[in-house]
Amino acid sequence: MADDFYDVLVVGGGIVGLSTARALLAQRPELRVAVVEKEPELAAHQTGRNSGVIHSGIYYRPGSLKARFAVAGAAAMVRFCQEYGLPHEVTGKAVVATVPAELPRLAALAERGRANGLEVLELPPARLREREPAVAGLRALWVPSTGICDFAEVARCYARLAGERGAELLTGREVLDIERRADAVTVRTTGGTELRCAVLVNCAGLQSDRIARLAGDEPGVRIIPFRGEYYELVPYRRGLVRNLVYPVPDPAFPFLGVHLTRGIHGEVHIGPNAVPALAREGYDWGTVRLGDLGETLRYPGSWQLARRHWRQELGELHRSLSKAAFLRAVRRLLPSVDSPDLLPAAAGVRAQAVTPDGRLLDDFAFAGFDPADPRSPRRTVHVLNAPSPAATASLPIGAEVARRALAALTAGG
Repeated sequence: MADDFYDVLVVGGGIVGLSTARALLAQRPELRVAVVEKEPELAAHQTGRNSGVIHSGIYYRPGSLKARFAVAGAAAMVRFCQEYGLPHEVTGKAVVATVPAELPRLAALAERGRANGLEVLELPPARLREREPAVAGLRALWVPSTGICDFAEVARCYARLAGERGAELLTGREVLDIERRADAVTVRTTGGTELRCAVLVNCAGLQSDRIARLAGDEPGVRIIPFRGEYYELVPYRRGLVRNLVYPVPDPAFPFLGVHLTRGIHGEVHIGPNAVPALAREGYDWGTVRLGDLGETLRYPGSWQLARRHWRQELGELHRSLSKAAFLRAVRRLLPSVDSPDLLPAAAGVRAQAVTPDGRLLDDFAFAGFDPADPRSPRRTVHVLNAPSPAATASLPIGAEVARRALAALTAGG
């Protein structure tokens, strides 16, 4: 057997791929496992560019993978950070209704949170002012289990633990081609390197649909990148926000709206708005990749999505291009904030899977080998949709992907 043969090869060195590698070797320490990442460093994209919120799971449909994995993952993430001495804090979160029309949706959200097993407290205006004196609202929910951490640090800890058990972390190697045969999978990367494995696990995030197609599996969705643009409060105004403050989400739009999040290192982020990115890794309007953009524009689901949500998206674009418009959205929650209080902050890009008819997948999605389906393709496991709250849920997601990979390893012979 060649030195470059692995039992499991994980494509993608973000928090999900690294959690998967750790879970595999925690269960089967004798396996040869490698993680291949195209960037020079791990956790370079979604993992290293998020808000750092340990999500409670209040928003997600009861019984869905997002609901189950977020609730379990939040508790597991806090325990993990405690065990390994990683910075974290359980802050709690307020979800605030600012106009009467939002009150029924707030009540429905409370029911959903309780159906997901969460403690949800209802705050009248006086109680809201006790927790967040600068925040305006008619009524709020308080979710005590929400917290904050540094997910890039968590991912690096996963990598260290996997490495201590023998995982190879191969950075700076972009996957160019995949050849799947009956006995193995061959992965060709930059620099002319060939890596062979019994099972390929695709945790490539923004590139996950492309990796699936390279492996010969049609994912049935395309990744449409949405950029989340943030501001942050100037240091002397950080005291305006004590914990985490969110608006009541619009059920007609798949994003949460502009919210206020205190980071683990003291910063306070405000945002994001959500606008289409002009590249899979397009963190500003100046980053345009014609191949990425052309693929998005040729996909029927992009146009169907635009038809469904064009009104909301026009508002998002307006807030992206106009600081004054962004400020008006912020002032719904934080009336005393002013333009000089807001400084531009780093943006992130969400890898959102979209179906050909324009639906945004609202749950985590896996493909490839399925232990319950003997007709499913052998030797590949794909994570096709894992946007937020995937970082929060990375421990249960990693365990699930590892389960599928080990079953594929057994089935592949």
